[in-house]
This record gives sequence, structure tokens and C-alpha cells, in this order.
Amino acid sequence: MLSQVQTQKQVHKILPQQIELLHFLHLNSLELEQRIQDEINENPMLEETGGGTEEGADKFSKEAIQDFQGYEEYAYDDIPDYKMEYKNYLPAETIPDRPLADTEDFREDLKKQCRFVALPEEQYALLDFLIDSLDDNGFLEQDAEALATEFSFRNKQWIEASDVEDALKYLKELEPIGVGTRDARECLLLQLKSMNTKRPDVKMAIHLLEDFFTDLRSCNMEKIKHALQLEEDEVRIIIRLISTLKTKPVSETSAVNNSIIPDFVVQRDGEDLEASLYRQRSSSLHISQSWMEKVHSADTDHTDKATRQYLRNKLSAAQWFISAIELREANMLKVMQAIVQMQYNYFLTGDIMQLKPMILKNIADKVGLDISTVSRITCNKYVETPFGTILLKDLFSEGLPNKEGDAISNKVIQNTIEDVIKSEDKNRPYTDKELVTILSAKGYQVARRTVAKYRNLLKIPISQMRGIWS
Repeated sequence: MLSQVQTQKQVHKILPQQIELLHFLHLNSLELEQRIQDEINENPMLEETGGGTEEGADKFSKEAIQDFQGYEEYAYDDIPDYKMEYKNYLPAETIPDRPLADTEDFREDLKKQCRFVALPEEQYALLDFLIDSLDDNGFLEQDAEALATEFSFRNKQWIEASDVEDALKYLKELEPIGVGTRDARECLLLQLKSMNTKRPDVKMAIHLLEDFFTDLRSCNMEKIKHALQLEEDEVRIIIRLISTLKTKPVSETSAVNNSIIPDFVVQRDGEDLEASLYRQRSSSLHISQSWMEKVHSADTDHTDKATRQYLRNKLSAAQWFISAIELREANMLKVMQAIVQMQYNYFLTGDIMQLKPMILKNIADKVGLDISTVSRITCNKYVETPFGTILLKDLFSEGLPNKEGDAISNKVIQNTIEDVIKSEDKNRPYTDKELVTILSAKGYQVARRTVAKYRNLLKIPISQMRGIWS
């Protein structure tokens, strides 16, 4: 039996353009550049204005009359060749402020080293596969069975896990020492075995890592001294030797490019601070005039419906894209100006002790935006200041009351803990309870578990470990 039912309900829907705008806020400078280039390649309606002036453009246009058309003036030109060749590759407007470093990935260096090892030709393919399977720290996380299966299916050549283990022996002989190991323990052992193993401290360090690594990680020094029958001074020498080794085969600084392109710039003019965007992109984007004329002519000419719809969609998408970039930049600038206003003393001096407690809600209330919007704007963004480039998220911190009842940023307390530990007696380091007393004398009322939490955030070991490693 058919029946009709009438219902009424409220549904909250988000337009796809609004979702895309939220993604725009999350992008940093490099990601935004890539997004703009992708949009320009996909949408013929969208164009980007060049960096040169109109006068410069007219000077080098084909229609402009050139003064050096005569062969004599061209042939005997005094301009050095290197200047003309340089301009062929890099426009004068985009000359970098400093030389661009030519960095090579450590995997490429390992592959070059492999070619100096006398191996069968088919073995090089397996070694290259293992090198590409290394993570950014140089560790090989997958087991031999999984690696053998993946290589077999990828190259249509069946190999066993034993073949992978044989290839790993050659890989572990390459530089830097430790590549191809599974974890930090194996990496440390490989470095020790490359030393003079007849030395007593090296021999004992290998024995310690092979049989008592778990006890070493948990700082169970009494058990280690009793098991190895060593004095405290001897254990200290062994620990000091181990501390000189690398826990990762490849350091982070050599694996990645540390150049940072900031999103904001804060400049100081006397006692005034001015916040601005590092690069404003909305002013360089515009709608193509020739394609705009095609849209207007398509409405009047006898153009088929599909073509007219295509042109209108592309025009609408280009107009929305430009307005989205403008809205992104306007909101970013408002948020940055509000942060500078709240942290005026910090940006004026660069002293972290001047940092005030600040959470996302404080900025959201100031600029009239949602907290999630402020979070997206400040996430993964950097600001260039007179005292260096800093991550914007580092300026946000919770507050703790001091003796006077004023709120103090937890970044200030962390910095104080770090300074106290740096100046402590290395033979008798402070415990967390003693750090609580010292902070209380400085006017900061902090619980012991809070001190332990901040110490762990600063990656500072406990007092017993600091005493051993000193």
C-alpha cells in the first residue's frame, strides 16, 4: 500500500569551495606556489603577471625597435660572455640572495660506492633496491623475507631471504658506517666493531651492547657493574665511549635541506613593529583578457552549448581561485598582526623570557575567526624576525601562575629549567625535586611531575643518567 509521509529536518552542508578554502589556509609558501602552478596549468583562464615592469617588457619585446641591429655594434659588444650566458638561465629579477647549495641524497652516494665493489651485475640491482628501501635515517626496517618477496615480484626474478642477507653484508661495509642496520643497537655495534677490538674498553662496550642493552636503556647500572664485574670508573669510561658514537647512520642535517622559506615577515622600525606577508600572490594573478573575450563572444556567436558551459566553468573557477587567495592572505595578515600585538615585547627584544601565555582562542577572539581557522593559519608556518626565523606554533603556550599571581608562559619555565641544568655541577646533577625548589626560589610554583614533563620535552635525561654521561 502506497503512502506519503511529510517530514521536516535541518541539514548543515559545507560547500566544496569552503572545504577547498580551508585547505588553502593550511598550505605554507612552497605548497601554495605548487598549488598555484597546478591551477594555472589546468585553467587557461588564469594567468600570472611577470615580475618585470612594463618599461622592461617593452624594451625586450619583439615589436620594439632595437638599437643594435647593425652587425658592427653587435660583433664588438664589450659585454662579457658570462653575463649573457647567466641571463639565459636565470632572470636578473630572480637572482638568489645566496648561492644555491647542490646537495646529493645519501642513497645516490651509496649507489656510487657499490660500483667500486666487485660483484656480479645482477647483484647491483639487488643492492640498489636495498638502498632505496632505507629510511631517511639509513635504517632498513623491513625483514629479509619481506624484502626478498617485494624484489622478486617487482623484478620478476625470484630470490631467497638468504640472498638479501648476503647483499646486506656488502651494504654494511659502505660509508657512513651503520647503513643497513635494523636499529640503534646494531648501528652502535657496527661502529664499535670497526674500531680496534683488542682495546679493553671497545671489547667491553661490545659485550655490554650485545648482552645488557636493555639494562643500559633502563639505566640499571648496578646490575651492569655486578654482571660485568667492573668498577664505577670503568663503567663511566665505557659509557663515555658509547656516547661518542652515532645512534643513526645518517644525520638529519645531511639528509634534508634545512632552508626555510618564511610565510610572514616582522620588521622593527624604532619602537614600532610591522607584520607583513613574505610574498603576496593575489596581486600577481588575473583573468586572461583573450579568454575573457572568448567567453563574451561565445554568448553572442553560434557556439555549441558544451563549449559555452566549459568556458563559463573555467571563468568561474578562476575568479573563485583568485578571491580564495585574497581571503587567505587577508586572514593570515590579521592573525599575524594580532600575534605581534600580543607578543610585542618578545618581537621587540627576541628574549624568550618576554613570551606571554597565548592560546589559539586568544587570537581567534581578537580577529573574529574560528579557532580551527586560526589553527590552520598558524600550522607549519614560519615568521622571519630581526633575531631569526621561528616556527609560529612555538609562540603558543599555556600559562602558569607565579608568586605574584601573574600568568607565565610554560616556554619561560622550560627555558629556566634548561639554563639551570646547563649550569649545574656535572658530578652532582639536580634531581627533579631539587629543580622544583630552585624554580620556587625564582618565583615559579611548579609540581615535580610538571618539571619531569618539561624536562622530557627538552629531551634532557634524568639526573642519574646525566651524572654517568658527564
